[in-house]
Amino acid sequence: MRRSRPAKEQSLQVFSNMISNKVHNGFTLEERNDEFLFAVLSKGGKVVNHGLNFIIFCLTLGLWSFAWLYLTFEASKQRKVLVAIDEDGFPFEEKCLVA
Repeated sequence: MRRSRPAKEQSLQVFSNMISNKVHNGFTLEERNDEFLFAVLSKGGKVVNHGLNFIIFCLTLGLWSFAWLYLTFEASKQRKVLVAIDEDGFPFEEKCLVA
């Protein structure tokens, strides 16, 4: 059974709710287009305190290096998300690659 297409006003309301939920979760709105119903949001990476990590590295005799490397390269990356309404009027969200 095929789903019916939502109304334009309902799609715009769902779109706005998706954006406000993302902003509430710490994302920043970079671009929004209400004509084509898409938005790009970003969330900055975490700042790594290298001084504290070095102290923990020394106290654990180097075992902390794995966690420190993860924090440095993965947790500090910026994340971007595309939030949009497809041509059938249904919302979706997609992670974007950051160069």
